[in-house]
Amino acid sequence: MKDINFFKGKSAHYQSKSGSLYLYTKQGVYRYSNHWGRVANCRWKISGIEKYRSQDYYVGYANWSDFFPLNNAEKSFYLDVDYSVGKTKIIRSREENNTAHFLMTSDFAHQRLKQINALFKDYKWAKYFDEDIDELRVRLIDNLISSNTSIQELKRNL
Repeated sequence: MKDINFFKGKSAHYQSKSGSLYLYTKQGVYRYSNHWGRVANCRWKISGIEKYRSQDYYVGYANWSDFFPLNNAEKSFYLDVDYSVGKTKIIRSREENNTAHFLMTSDFAHQRLKQINALFKDYKWAKYFDEDIDELRVRLIDNLISSNTSIQELKRNL
């Protein structure tokens, strides 16, 4: 994450219709924007900000080597969960034939990510179970990141 003043005095190489500025270097691209996530055919993740707020402007940077085509037919992503802080992230597997993780398409991984984030925030789903919610959550999320079974089916089988 770069300082918000990074673009002052510099000319952007490109300005999008929504007002995002891009500055290209040999190593990568700097982006000044107030919206992150899916942008055109890219997915931009903003990290390194403790109190991220949507619609605030931030400067982000990505190496050219971090860009790759989004082919939603390929199963080349997996989810990594840090239960201690309730954080989940999508990771692209750069290895061929990776059998250490359950691989998903990009769209499916993002769908699972939303479901998992909801499980960390919401407690209503667990009120019918006579079990510790933290243990339930771990079992359910472990099943979500290792199968394509629907969340409803997984909850029924808890």
